[in-house]
Amino acid sequence: MSVTPMMAQYLEIKAQYPDALLFYRMGDFYEMFFDDAVAAAEALDIALTKRGKHEDEDIPMCGVPVHAAEGYLLTLIRKGFRVAVGEQLESPAEAKKRGAKSVVKRDVVRLVTPGTLTEDSLLEARRHNFLVAYAELRDQSALAWADISTGAFHVMPMAKVRLSPELARLAPSELIVTDGAVFAATRPLADEYKIPLTPLGKASFDSTAAEKRLCSLFNVSALDGFGTFTRAEVSAMGAVVDYLEITQKGKLPLLQPPVQEAEDRTVQIDASTRRNLELTRSLSGGRAGSLLAVVDRTVTPGGARLLEQRLSSPSRSLDVISDRLAALDFAVEDPTRAEALRGLLRKTPDIDRALSRLALERGGPRDLAAIRNALAQGEEIAREMTDIDLPDLLREATQALGGFEELLALLEAALVAEPPLMARDGGFIAPGYDADLDEARTLRDEGRSVIAGMQRKYIEHTGISSLKIKHNNVLGYFIETTSTHAEKMLSAPLSETYIHRQTTANQVRFTTVDLSEIETKILNAGNLALEIEKRLYQGLSEAILSLGPRLNQAARGFAELDLVTALADLARGENWTRPRVDHSRAFKVSGGRHPVVEQALRQQGGEAFVANDCDLSTDNGAAVWLLTGPNMAGKSTFLRQNALIAVLAQMGSYVPADEAHIGMVSQVFSRVGASDDLARGRSTFMVEMVETAAILNQADDRALVILDEIGRGTATYDGLSIAWATLEHLHETNRSRALFATHYHELTQLAKKLPGVENATVSVKEWEGEVIFLHEVKKGAADRSYGVQVAQLAGLPASVVARARDVLDMLEKSSREGGGAGKIQIDDLPLFAAAPPPQPKAPKGPSPVEQFLAEIFPDDLTPREALDVLYKLKEASKT
Repeated sequence: MSVTPMMAQYLEIKAQYPDALLFYRMGDFYEMFFDDAVAAAEALDIALTKRGKHEDEDIPMCGVPVHAAEGYLLTLIRKGFRVAVGEQLESPAEAKKRGAKSVVKRDVVRLVTPGTLTEDSLLEARRHNFLVAYAELRDQSALAWADISTGAFHVMPMAKVRLSPELARLAPSELIVTDGAVFAATRPLADEYKIPLTPLGKASFDSTAAEKRLCSLFNVSALDGFGTFTRAEVSAMGAVVDYLEITQKGKLPLLQPPVQEAEDRTVQIDASTRRNLELTRSLSGGRAGSLLAVVDRTVTPGGARLLEQRLSSPSRSLDVISDRLAALDFAVEDPTRAEALRGLLRKTPDIDRALSRLALERGGPRDLAAIRNALAQGEEIAREMTDIDLPDLLREATQALGGFEELLALLEAALVAEPPLMARDGGFIAPGYDADLDEARTLRDEGRSVIAGMQRKYIEHTGISSLKIKHNNVLGYFIETTSTHAEKMLSAPLSETYIHRQTTANQVRFTTVDLSEIETKILNAGNLALEIEKRLYQGLSEAILSLGPRLNQAARGFAELDLVTALADLARGENWTRPRVDHSRAFKVSGGRHPVVEQALRQQGGEAFVANDCDLSTDNGAAVWLLTGPNMAGKSTFLRQNALIAVLAQMGSYVPADEAHIGMVSQVFSRVGASDDLARGRSTFMVEMVETAAILNQADDRALVILDEIGRGTATYDGLSIAWATLEHLHETNRSRALFATHYHELTQLAKKLPGVENATVSVKEWEGEVIFLHEVKKGAADRSYGVQVAQLAGLPASVVARARDVLDMLEKSSREGGGAGKIQIDDLPLFAAAPPPQPKAPKGPSPVEQFLAEIFPDDLTPREALDVLYKLKEASKT
C-alpha cells in the first residue's frame, strides 16, 4: 500500500530522531504515530486511536493540544522520555502555492531533554537544572556543567574517582558522555543516582573542534582570557556546547563565560555523606526534612539556587568565608535595613531565566516585563544602600544592579504594566510608544469613528451635507451623494480629489486616495498591529540581550543580597552565632544544636532541644571523641549536628551554637545508619564496610569524620575487631578530627593507649527500672548500653523483656567471673526452655505522702497554709 505524502514526511523526520518521541504538529495538535503513540498514550494516560493503514496494518495515533503541550512535556520528561518537537514551518496557504496537494513543510525545531529545559512550568524555580558532560582524555578527565535556564557554565579537572561525589554534589538532570567504553563504565553510576545518561559521538568531545566551538560561541580568538584549561576540560565544555547546538537546533542559549573550579577550593563531601547528613534532600528523597529546607529563608529563586549551591559546596578559602561572614555581620547588625531589602527583593523577578528564554527565542512579553521590573527594583535597592559603608561583597552586589537607566527607560516606555503571556496575543506595547501601532490600533478598534471623522471632513470640503461614506462587499468603502450633486462632484476642482466609482439610478459613488488607503489599513489593522508589536518585541529583546553579560551580573547581585539577608533573618530568628573560622586545627563548639531536629521539636510542641559542647581541637595529630551510650540517647544527632555546623560555617553562615571555632575542614565524611544495596549485591554490612573503606583511604588530617556503630553488622568479635582497627587507623594514619560512636564498651580502653582519643558519653538516668534520656554529652564512658530498657520502650512483650533481663544477668555474671560470654553453654541459659509467663505485679497502695497530697486542694490554701503543708511533707520524708 502506498504511503501518503504526509505520512512519508512524518517517517522521514522520525528516522532522524529514533530515540525520541516525535511531536508532529498538525494544526492545533501535536500528533504521534506508531510506537511513539503507543508509548505516549500509556505514559500520558490519553486515548490511543488510529489513522489509516501502513503495510496493511492500522496506524496507532494519539495527540495533545498545542496550548497544553508543556504539561504533557513535563510528564514525559519526568518519565524518562526525550521529545522532538516538529513544527509547521509554513501556513497551509503557503503550501498550496507550491501545488494543491503539497504538504506543509515541517521540521524539528527543538529536542526536549531533561538537561535542556527553560520553561518555568517544566523547572523548579529554586533549583538549578544542570546539564553535565564528563570527558576522559588519555590520563585526564574533567567535568563541565551548564544550566541553560540561567546561563551558568562551569568546568573543573578531576580524578576519575571524584566523578561520583561531584555528581552527588551537582545532582544533574542529564549526563552526556562519549559512547562506547566510557558510556558503559558510567552507566552504573548514572543508574545509582537516577541521572538520564546520553551518549554522544567522539566528534562531540574532540578537543580541537571543541576549542573552535567555544571560541565561536564567546566570539574570542582564544580561551586564555577565561583561564588555563586542560584538554579534558576543553573537551567537556565543547561537548556541552555541541549538545546544545543539536538539541536547540542552532539557537544557543546566552551562556556565561566558563568559570573554572578546583577540587581544593571547596569542602569535599562524598555521596553517602551528603545522604547521611541530609544536606539538600532528606533520606526519603524529598526536600522537607533536609538542612536546606530548614535554613532557606530566601525570597527570590536566584537566592534559593545560590543557597543550595553554597550548601552543597562549602568553601575552603578563608578569604571567601571571611567576606561572606562580614556581609552577614552587616545584615545582622542592621535588621531594619535588611528587612527593607528583603521587602524589595520579594518583588524582584528571575532575571536569569527570563534572559535565557529571550536568547533561545522562547520568551514572551512577560519576560521583557520581568527584566523591567527587576531593574526597577535594582534602582530602589541601590538607593536604599546609598552613602553606606558596605562590606566588599555587598558593595559589589549593589554596584552590579546599577547602570541600566537607558534600558529601564526604554522598557518602561514600551511595555504595559501587565503584559500577556505570548507575543502573538498582542496588547503588550504601551499606547503612545509607537505612532504606527497607535494608528493601527485606532483603525482596528475605532474604524467607525475614523470613517465618521472622514465623512465630516468631506462634507466640509464639498459643502454637500447629504454626503455619506458607506460600505459593501463589492466596492468596500465609498462616498455616496445624490444624483443632484453629481455634476458638482464630477467637476473641477472636486473631481481632482474625488474619483468616480459607480453611478446608480439615484446615487453617484466616489472614492479618494485617502479613503482607499484607510480602507486597506482598516481591513488589515488587526494583523498590522500584531506585526508591529512583534517587530517591537524583537527590538526590545535585542536591546536586552545586548546587555546580557551585565544583566547576568545583576542577577548574581540580587541573589547575593537575597542570600545574605535571608541568612541574617535566620541567624536573628534562631539565635545563631557567628563562627570563628581560621587555618588552625581547632574544632570547638559550645552549646551546639542540630538545626533540623530543633525545628522539628519546636513544631511538635515538645521538649526543648538539649545543646551540647564538642571539642576536637588539636595542635598536632588526631582528635577523636569515642562516644558511648544507649540507642535513642541522641548519639547520631550529636554526630550529625557537629558536621552540619562545620558545613554551615564554611559556606559563610552563622551556626546553631553559643560559640564555634572551626579550623578549616577539607573533607567531611559520615558513616551513619544502616541500609543495604541489594540491587548491587551488597548487604547492610558490605555497604557499611565500603563506606568505611572510602573514609580510611581518603580522609586527610584536615578532615572531619563522623562514624556511627562501625562493625555492628557482623558477629560481635569480628565487629569489635574492625571497630578497634578502624579507630586506630583514624588516629595513627588519617590523623583526622573525628566523632566515633560505638556500643563496644571495650573500645573505651583505647583512650588510655591513644593520646588523641577521649571518652564521652550521653547521659541517661534510671528511675524505677525505666531509662530516662537526658541527651547530655559529657566526658567519660557509659557503664552499659541500656538495650533492654530501650526494647521495653519500643513495646516488646513483657515476657520477652523479662527473659532478656535474665539472659543479660547471666551473661554479665559469667563475664565478671572470668568465663567470658563465649564460654557460656546453651544449656546454661536454658534458651530452649519455655519462658515463664510474666508475673503480674502486685498492686501497690498509695504511700502516706500520696494520701496526704490527695487530700490537699491548692486553690483553697492561703500562703501560710501552703507553707505549713511543705513543712509537713519535709517531716514525712524523714520517716
